[in-house]
Amino acid sequence: MQVWDGVSDARIEFDWDGSHSPTGDQTIAFMTENLNLTQGLLSRIEQLGQPMALRTFANIETRGWDYERHGVVATLELEGDGWGGADRKTAYQRFLPSGPMAMLPLPGRFATLVWSTTPERAAFLKSLSPPDFVALVNAGFRLGPVDIDFMHTLTTPNAQQGELEWRLQHTPFDRLAVPQTVTAVQEGTVASFPLKLRHADTYIAERIALIGDAAHSVHPLAGQGLNQGQGDVQSLVRAIESAVLHGQDIGSILSLEPYNAERYAANHVLMGVCDKLHKLYSFGSGPIVPLRSAGLAAVNALRPLKNFFMEKASGSGAKLL
Repeated sequence: MQVWDGVSDARIEFDWDGSHSPTGDQTIAFMTENLNLTQGLLSRIEQLGQPMALRTFANIETRGWDYERHGVVATLELEGDGWGGADRKTAYQRFLPSGPMAMLPLPGRFATLVWSTTPERAAFLKSLSPPDFVALVNAGFRLGPVDIDFMHTLTTPNAQQGELEWRLQHTPFDRLAVPQTVTAVQEGTVASFPLKLRHADTYIAERIALIGDAAHSVHPLAGQGLNQGQGDVQSLVRAIESAVLHGQDIGSILSLEPYNAERYAANHVLMGVCDKLHKLYSFGSGPIVPLRSAGLAAVNALRPLKNFFMEKASGSGAKLL
């Protein structure tokens, strides 16, 4: 995985070497379509309640704020056969002042786009023709913030394509350090959703346990939402198993409290880290930029620290608390 600062071009490359990987291979994480996860869950659970209805019924309040940003998502088609063959693919994330954009590999020559940006720019991206949308995505990974800002002002049909071609001729960049060129966007896949931070005051009530998005919502910049939900499920299963082993009522507060104690603190720390990263990379100029660039360079040079972050990203690392 490659992550870099869109303003200073400071970069960090995450890649296991065989001696440090907890799984023995060089994979940091896997991409799984939500539809497959949902089908797997529905095959084992009879009925799912609405998270907000459950929280309201249990009188559980949530706290947090909106980021005034939207996440634009799409399924992209790439040139060539895709990153690194079938078994070794690279994810890319670039932090721009308006928000991070990430390209996450899918099987074959496809990838998922997640672009965090302002509501106005999200609406603009969704209004573009497929060729212009593709051009702006390619620009986002290759051009400077000023160039990208200018391209968001072009409203003439097909203007993005010509502008990108001209600017690429006059913009030096390392072609081996950016994603493959996007050639198309799958019809009907461009969408957006508002980004927000929400955290329930508690995860449990009598005969109720909140997990995943019902308990917490986090900025997607670190890709930790799914890992958090899976961690919730694992912890809740352990709590229920312990209750059964000791002859307790599995729906009682006493039985559910170990789950609440374990996951609330861990999720709270991770949500705080993601929130601070969002704020840190919102600065496009000033003294913060060289400081965060130095931080990226330091992390990139320290293998043990990089290993720690990769373990957290893969959901297999040591607990923060």
